[in-house]
Amino acid sequence: MEKKKSNLGVLLGAAFIMAISSSGPGFLTQTAKFVNDYHGGFGFVILISMILAVIVQLNVWRVLCVSGLRGQDVANKVLPGMGYVIAALIVLGGLVFNIGNVGGGALGFNALLGVDLKWGYIITCALGVLIFLFKNAGKAMDMLTKVLGGIMIAIILIVIFIVQPPVGTAVKETFVPSVGYTTLFPAILTLLGGTVGGYITFSGAHRLIDAGITKQEHLGQIKQSSVMGICVATLVRILLFLAIFGVVVKGVSLDPSNPAADAFKQGAGELGYRFFGLVLISASITAVVGAAYTSVSFLKTLSKTVAKHEKWFIVGFIVLSTLVMEVIGQPAQLLVLAGALNGLILPLTLGICLVASQKPEIMGESYHHPKVLLVLGIVVVILSAYLGITSLGKLFA
Repeated sequence: MEKKKSNLGVLLGAAFIMAISSSGPGFLTQTAKFVNDYHGGFGFVILISMILAVIVQLNVWRVLCVSGLRGQDVANKVLPGMGYVIAALIVLGGLVFNIGNVGGGALGFNALLGVDLKWGYIITCALGVLIFLFKNAGKAMDMLTKVLGGIMIAIILIVIFIVQPPVGTAVKETFVPSVGYTTLFPAILTLLGGTVGGYITFSGAHRLIDAGITKQEHLGQIKQSSVMGICVATLVRILLFLAIFGVVVKGVSLDPSNPAADAFKQGAGELGYRFFGLVLISASITAVVGAAYTSVSFLKTLSKTVAKHEKWFIVGFIVLSTLVMEVIGQPAQLLVLAGALNGLILPLTLGICLVASQKPEIMGESYHHPKVLLVLGIVVVILSAYLGITSLGKLFA
């Protein structure tokens, strides 16, 4: 018997885990780098990437939640064995992102409190692990993502009031970028990958499945949660764009080793730098939790051992990310590339979900996928594949 839930907390939690996972330290670094490179033209990147993201999310969340199957299980039903390929790609991408997330947390503690980076790695790891040691880790994760997401939005708003960006110029550049449309393709792919690429596409949907919010009877709640996730992600992106644009428009060139921190420092002085530390801590810890939870969720239906000891595999994933970060260091370039690589995975994962949406044996005999979503989804698959192919050389360069 299906368990019916109409818990707003779970719906918000799923929305925030998707939105704030996509707004981690990689997103902060990517945004600062691209605003520094393209100035107001980055508004166009946000506009296009968020339109594409809405189409992706509505398709993927519908297919997964109505079928009640996680991404890897849907893939295996579409093409036997494909679920293992998808799981491997998602987990690898999630690990790369999580290494950077741990590094981002350390940078945040360093900026806020002057903590040494090596201790910052350990503190970030410990806080991420702590969430999954609670008896009800799902509720703890929902609460964490909402609280830290709210802190991020509030602080970025304060910085906007301090730097006072030229909003009119930002709006104009959003629709008619002075740098040219084709120049922005690599940035669109990277931001799309960081918004709905890799594990992020599935994070909120897997949370709803774990909470039992599945099948057609919950379709309204599924749509509500997916739209809330995109709205929160869009809000964070617009606000951060305006905060950084208000700095670079004055002719400031950001430090490439940590462009986001430099933007807050040059825009709002030492106070801005401390603010950035708190934003980065909030973004990093939330992203560490989201990446670990979703990555392991791709393994638990493929392995009984993982399913039985899911909590400890999540803890191990976070610890492994921390150990690798200790060895690698300097995550900024890794984070930008990880977003781009996740964008390359997107055509495959979305394409599989679109095929599944047309199969009654997966979706149920009574389900009919909206034609407009199917057509728009196909357009996104083609467009994201094209962007990936044309941008690959530039991104690796």
